[in-house]
Amino acid sequence: MCSSKSVRVSIDPPAAVARVALFLLVTLLASPATPAAPPERPNIIFILVDDLGQEWISAYGAEDIRTPNIDRLAATGMRFQGAYSMPQCTPTRVTLLTGQYPFRHGWVNHWDVPRWGAGCHFDPNHNITFARLLKQAGYKTAIAGKWQINDFRVQPEALREHGFDEWCVWTGYETGNPPSGERYWDPYIFTNTARSRTYKGKFGPDVYNDFVLDFLTRHREEPMLVYYPMALTHVPLVHTPHEPDVETKLDKHKAMVRYTDYLVGRVVKRLDELGIRGRTIIFFTTDNGTARSITGHIHGRAVRGGKATLLESGIWEPFIVNGPGIVPEGVVTDALTDFSDMLPTFVELAGADLPAGLTIDGKSIAPVIRGKDRDGPRDWIMAMGFGPARLDENGVRPVKDYNDRVVRDKRYKVYVFDGRIAKLYDLKADPGEEHNLIDSRRPEHLAAKRRLAAVVASFPKRDARPRYDPLPPQPWDITREQNEKMWRKSARTK
Repeated sequence: MCSSKSVRVSIDPPAAVARVALFLLVTLLASPATPAAPPERPNIIFILVDDLGQEWISAYGAEDIRTPNIDRLAATGMRFQGAYSMPQCTPTRVTLLTGQYPFRHGWVNHWDVPRWGAGCHFDPNHNITFARLLKQAGYKTAIAGKWQINDFRVQPEALREHGFDEWCVWTGYETGNPPSGERYWDPYIFTNTARSRTYKGKFGPDVYNDFVLDFLTRHREEPMLVYYPMALTHVPLVHTPHEPDVETKLDKHKAMVRYTDYLVGRVVKRLDELGIRGRTIIFFTTDNGTARSITGHIHGRAVRGGKATLLESGIWEPFIVNGPGIVPEGVVTDALTDFSDMLPTFVELAGADLPAGLTIDGKSIAPVIRGKDRDGPRDWIMAMGFGPARLDENGVRPVKDYNDRVVRDKRYKVYVFDGRIAKLYDLKADPGEEHNLIDSRRPEHLAAKRRLAAVVASFPKRDARPRYDPLPPQPWDITREQNEKMWRKSARTK
C-alpha cells in the first residue's frame, strides 16, 4: 500500500504578487527590446502624380504651397535627392512597368494609344510588368487613375493581361468618343465591374481614390500591390471640391496640388485605420516635371515647369518612400535611382523572382529602402524620351534612330545628342544648368566627361521600336500624314 504526503506552503498572496511584479519589471528593464521583424511580403502602394515637379512639394523646398500629408511621409520616411523619371508620360510609364529603358522597350516617344491608335498598343505578349510578377507571387493587384497605353474599346481585358486583378482608370481620350475626354468632372472611367461610363456629378480623383480605399479594405489580410497613377495634376486646370471658386490658371494648379496632398492623406489614414500601415511601403513620386506654362519657386529660385524636356525641372522628381518599421525614418539620401529600378525593387521586396532570360536595365534599391545600404547600387541614372513618336509603313517608331538623352551621377550631368556628349553641367554648383562646362579643361570636369562617356558607350547604337503585334485597323486611327504634321510641330516648339 502506497501512501503520499502533500506539503502545503503558506505564503502571503499580496506579498507574492508584489515580488512577481518587481521581478518582471526588473527583467524588462534589463533586457533590450527586440523590434518586430519587418514583414516578408509588405504591401506596396506606388503613387505616381501626373505632371508635377519638386518645386510644388514643400518637403523639397517649394515656397508657393504647403503639402503637409506628403511632407509627413518624407519626415517619417526616406526622401531621395537623386531620382529621375523620363521626360514625358509614355516613356516614363513603360519604363516604370517593365524595368527597361526606352532605348530597349521602344516606347521612346509619347504615343497616346486611345487617341491615335494605328494598331500600336502595350502588348502583354511582348512586355512584362511588375504587376504580373507580383500577381504570380500571390499579391492582390490593382490600378487606379491613368493608363493610356491601351485602348479599352479594342482590348477590354488588357489590364488583366498586364497583371491587375482590379482596376478603376480614366480611359484616356478615345478619338470619336467626346465623353472620354473628361478625367476630372463628370469623368469617363473604365472599371473591371462596370466597363466604361460617365460618372455624372463626380470628381474623377475622388472616384479613383475611393476605389483604392475600398480595395485596401477588402484585401487587408492579403499582400497587396496598388499602382496609383493619379490623374492630377495634368491639364486641363480645374477647380476642386475643396476650392470651387478658384479662377486663375495658377490658383487652379495650386488647388489641384493641394487636393493631391489631401488624397494622399486619405490613403495613409485608411492604412492606419485598418492596422496595416506597419506592413505597407508607400512610394510617392511624379511621372515628369510640371507643365512649362507654370512657374514655381524652390529654395529662393524660380523654376519653370520642365515637362517634355531633359532639364532637371523635367526629370528630377520628388521621390519619397515611407513604411513604419520597414523604412528608416527621417532619412534624406543621395542614393541615385530612376524609374527602371522599380520593377526589380518591387520583385525583391515581394520575395518574387525575375523570369529567366529577361533583360532588366534597373537595379533593386530595396536594400536602400530598408536602411541596409547607404549608397545604393547605382553610379549613374538616365532619362530620355519626349514628343510624339513617328509612324511609318511598319508602325510606330522612335523619332530618331538615336534619341537625345541625359546621364548624371551624384554631381555631374551630360547631354547626349546623336550619340555624342554635347553638354556638361555641375549640378551641385549650378542647379539651374546655366554654365555648360563641355570645353573646360579642369581635371575634375575632364574626369566627369570620361566617366559618363563610358556609360554612354554601353548603350545600344540604335533605339528599339515598341514591341507589339498590330491591332486591326480602326476608324479613328491617325494617318501618317497627320502624324508627320504633329511631330514636326512638336519639334518646332522645343
